[in-house]
Amino acid sequence: MKHCNGSLDRASRPIVPTAYATALAMALTISLIHPASAAEVTVPPVPDNIRVQTPNTPYLVGHATGTQNYVCLPSGTGFKFALFTPEATLFDDYGQQIITHYFSPNPDEAGTVVRATWQFRDTSTVWGSVGPADSSSDPAFVRPGAIAWLKVTAVGTAEGPSGGDKLTQTTFIQRLNTNGGLAPSTGCASLSDVGHEAFVPYTADYFFYKDKQR
Repeated sequence: MKHCNGSLDRASRPIVPTAYATALAMALTISLIHPASAAEVTVPPVPDNIRVQTPNTPYLVGHATGTQNYVCLPSGTGFKFALFTPEATLFDDYGQQIITHYFSPNPDEAGTVVRATWQFRDTSTVWGSVGPADSSSDPAFVRPGAIAWLKVTAVGTAEGPSGGDKLTQTTFIQRLNTNGGLAPSTGCASLSDVGHEAFVPYTADYFFYKDKQR
């Protein structure tokens, strides 16, 4: 009888650690997912001309690493590097890939206008346009040698093929905290340079806004 009780005790012992480990894993999963999705997005101070006004509010931030891609073209009486696309991957605060950034035709403009494009991992997409006054290189905010900070107005959105809609609520996007990305100062000075491409590394933070009254 004593031997039988000992066997039962030994058999029951792993149950508590196993149950505890399962509960702990579930708690960790919840703590990683829910705070990340519900966390308040804090935007740094920005120049007045690229401030996004209420009722728009930030709902998503992505930390971008990639390149600004330029090609040498004739410009006026000379030659100049022109941006033909960015190629960047945006990550969340936990280092998870969430968005890709590039140029593509905007279907809301009959597919005839190429716009800055962001595609979320659910394949929802937003296209944006930068107005003439919606850019800043103010040295009080923008680092030396860095591309401008921007306010981008959403001009088109699309759900993903499976109904993903994360970015379809976007009204504005800010490009802030930039590093690098400026066009080269050399390599585009003559006819023989036309067509020369330059892929310039950069980083930036992109803040996505939605209309909280919508």
